[in-house]
Order: sequence, then C-alpha cells, then structure tokens
Amino acid sequence: MAGSYKAHPDHTFAVSQSEGCVLRRTRPSKDPAYPAFPAVEGRSESSLRWIVIATRINLSVPVLDGFFNDRDTRPDFRLSREALRVLLDLLRSDRQHGWGSTIETLVFLFWLACGTSYRVVSRAFDMPRSTVHRIVHRVAEEVVAIRHQVIRFPNTPEDLEAVCRGFAGLARHRAFLKAAGAIDGCHVRIKPPSGPDGQCYRNRKLFPSIILQAVCDHQGRFIDTYVGWPGSVHDARVLRYSPLYRRSMYPPPGHFILADGGYPCLQHPLPLITPYKRPVQGVGAQRFNLHHSRARSIIERAFGMMKTRFRSIFLKALEVHHTFVPHVITACAILHNICLGVGDIMAPEDEHEEDDVEDEGEHVLETVSGAPWRDQLSAEVSALEEVPIDHDYW
Repeated sequence: MAGSYKAHPDHTFAVSQSEGCVLRRTRPSKDPAYPAFPAVEGRSESSLRWIVIATRINLSVPVLDGFFNDRDTRPDFRLSREALRVLLDLLRSDRQHGWGSTIETLVFLFWLACGTSYRVVSRAFDMPRSTVHRIVHRVAEEVVAIRHQVIRFPNTPEDLEAVCRGFAGLARHRAFLKAAGAIDGCHVRIKPPSGPDGQCYRNRKLFPSIILQAVCDHQGRFIDTYVGWPGSVHDARVLRYSPLYRRSMYPPPGHFILADGGYPCLQHPLPLITPYKRPVQGVGAQRFNLHHSRARSIIERAFGMMKTRFRSIFLKALEVHHTFVPHVITACAILHNICLGVGDIMAPEDEHEEDDVEDEGEHVLETVSGAPWRDQLSAEVSALEEVPIDHDYW
C-alpha cells in the first residue's frame, strides 16, 4: 500500500510509533490524482483513522525482537521493564515527528549500554548512523530535562527523618542521627579536547576526566549532582563553585553532610563533617572515624552501582565531545535513581578502593570551621551506645 500511494498535500502528516510502523492520519480526498486510502479492516475512509503507510523499523532485529516479545531488557538496555516504564512515563513524549518516543528511548539506552558507539547502534537497529546521532542527542536532552523530578532533596520532614535514621543505621551509632547525606567526587574518563586545553582535564592519576560531584541519601539515591569541571580541579574547588555550596540549599539547619578528607570540615555555609586527619590521635577520634566511614561509604557504593550498570560508560574513556559528557553523566545518574526506585539494583562488582585523599584547599574554605561540631560528635560516639541494626541497608 505504501509504495502505491501518492501523498496529497492537504493530508495531515503526523508520526506515531506502533508495531514498528510509521502512521499517517488523513482527511478524505476527492481529487482523482490523489486517491484516498483504502479501507483497513472494515474501517471507513472518512473516519480519520491512523493508516499504515510505511514500515520504517525492522522489528526482526534481535534487540527489538527481544523487547517486543517480553524478554529481559537488562542485557540490552541495562534497565528492567519496570524502570523503562517509569522512564517513559516521566518523559511523556508524544512526538509528531521522528521514530516515536519508545523506539528513540531504546536507541538512547542501547547507546549507553554499548559504550556510546553510534556504529554499533546503527547496525543493531538498522538505522543510519546520522539518525542515531540525532536521536541520542535529542533523548539525552529530554532525560536531563527531568532531572529535578528524579534527583531531588527530601521533600518532607518525614522524608528527611527517614534519611537521617538511615545514616544512623549505616554508621551504627545515634550520634549520626543528623547526617542528611554523603558527598564525594567521581572522575569519569573522557577523550580530552585537542590543544593546550586538553591538559586541564588530566587529573592527579594522569588520565583525562570530568568530575561528577554528587550527594546521596542512605540508600544510594543521588539527591544532588554537579558535573562538568575538568579532572585537574581539586574537589574543594568544585564544591566551592557548586550551587549546593553557594546557595546553601541543603541540608536544613542542625543537619550535616558526610565527606572524606579531601573536603574541608565546615559548619557554614555548607555543614560538612569530615574524618579526623591521619595520624589520628586518641581512641575517641579513631572510633568516630570508624563510624563516619561506615556511613559515608554509601556514596562510594552509589558510584559503584552506577558504574556497574553502565560499565561501558564509566570503565573506559567516553568518546564523545567533552561538552556533551555532562549530559551523558547526568542521564546515567537519573537512570540510576529510577532503577533504585523500582528495586532494580545492580550491586557493585568491585568495591571502591579508598585513595589517599588530598587535604588541599581546606584553609581556603574553612572560614567557619566544623571542627568543634566534629569534636562534639566524637564525644557523643564515645558516650552513647551503638544503634542496633533493625534492617539491612544497601
């Protein structure tokens, strides 16, 4: 039918995706030069139905055959079916062009799963490579646009209390009942830009990277992300320029965020509690560091879960333009949260090995020191009993 039909200029053209077909809705035509569509399955010509005019998508390719036949989606797309459903609901894209929101979202997810290779995706979906490139960038923008619906601070006092109790459970001590998050930075390997600017992206381990600063809750969900600084920049400087620090948006008064020794110990403008520096003096400080590490390590586990889900993104250099890297990383963080929300959990394959953190920049930021607050918490750790573990935390 598609090959014999000549499109009338008055026909309303709109594209949807159903069963892998491009559809057109048309008004009846009396012009003999432009014959009307034949009736389909007994439907009248005048009923303004969606009519199949071209099969544009080859559903026989394995990646789509598995999706449309209800097989496990995680090997190809790294998300469970439930997580995919939530993502599509959040995007709510009713395109009047292109391949349809479902197919385009699958293309983007497969692109993430196979390490951002346009050639591989082009072959898998039987699409032109240029089309894959446009789809990936369009869907990435759409996913990043929903970040405030997925990556957000606790909405209610009850949510905040649940997070704080969760951190006390992780730390196994009541002294941490005011911990409202854990912060850290993650270096994502990239292909650096050419020229002298490329050297700015080389971190202290001498590979080019872009920094993701993230805060997570007690379950490893990201509640704040800030990405884009070159790898050569110290964590404390990234923090200083982040909205989290400059706007003092979180946590509420009386609460604090747990950080490692690469950050300053602060009370204002952003309450950060760090461990005591080595060599640690006294048994009380050692005990405090132990409980602090138990709670703070959830951010490392969150990074580990995200890296395991998107191994091809985080375990080799991202071969996309460095200005597009923040979009890709933010999209991965959003998908990580969606997956945790539906119970689609990928445990880290390799536990994070803690590096010797630098202590640069602390004297620059520490205008209102959090050291007295840390000393008070340390005294509580020595005086109070540990929290009994009543359930498991991720």
